[in-house]
Amino acid sequence: MGLIIGLVGTELSDAERAWLKDPSVAGLILFSRNFAARAQLLELVASARSVRKNLLICVDQEGGRVQRFREEFVALPALAELGALYGRSQARARRATALHAKVMTLDILACGIDLSFSPVVDLARGNLAIADRAFHADPAVCAQLSALYAATMQAQGMAATLKHFPGHGSVLADTHHDLAVDARPAAAILREDLLPFATAIEAQARAVMAAHVSFPAISADAAGYSERWLKVILREQLGFTGVVFSDDIGMSGGSAVGTLAQRVHLHYQAGCDLILVCSPEAT
Repeated sequence: MGLIIGLVGTELSDAERAWLKDPSVAGLILFSRNFAARAQLLELVASARSVRKNLLICVDQEGGRVQRFREEFVALPALAELGALYGRSQARARRATALHAKVMTLDILACGIDLSFSPVVDLARGNLAIADRAFHADPAVCAQLSALYAATMQAQGMAATLKHFPGHGSVLADTHHDLAVDARPAAAILREDLLPFATAIEAQARAVMAAHVSFPAISADAAGYSERWLKVILREQLGFTGVVFSDDIGMSGGSAVGTLAQRVHLHYQAGCDLILVCSPEAT
């Protein structure tokens, strides 16, 4: 188990250097607050690695409204634009999806960053947090483009992270601000929302991020806290052997359970390997 922590600003403070030396910290996640220019980003990454060479450094560089680094980086369209293109030309959509994944991956790897938490493989069904971050509402289309995106990332040397397992797209609530409960029957969730994850796992995606969404028909606990979702369905039934990340445990959807330390323990107990603590104030 390890923590992935956030930083306050564009350079490391003495306190953050001390945090990075703690063996419980496995890596960093960077945000727009940590970026001023490409040269500064390179210096920040180098500074972090001078403290711990083997840190896992991550970012959300999905494209569209969730693109943490913008100036001096390729402006990437939202994944929903690729899904819309699929309706006009499947071949063009597949080419555009592969190109999107390749450009994003190489841009991030060139900065010495290990992972962009991509792709979003939730269904585009109106969730307030997901919206145009998802490819498509149709599970089959989403599955096809998600698997292609993941495979293209990994061909460039970056592990794909499928999020937000087992699907954040079919419930309205935004887990950044509210608790999210998907009350649909188990059959609908497993048949529809799980399909893109299962397809991309078959394509050898190497990481998954668990959602702060609960599905009472399957487990009383939100997915990131649920052994049934992570150990039984993900590991045993889908055969996933890669790394499981929690979503940010400071989000409202994750913070409803106990103290910070208790949330870390419960995520680990449920089957998360690496746990995101994105707010520097919580570290």
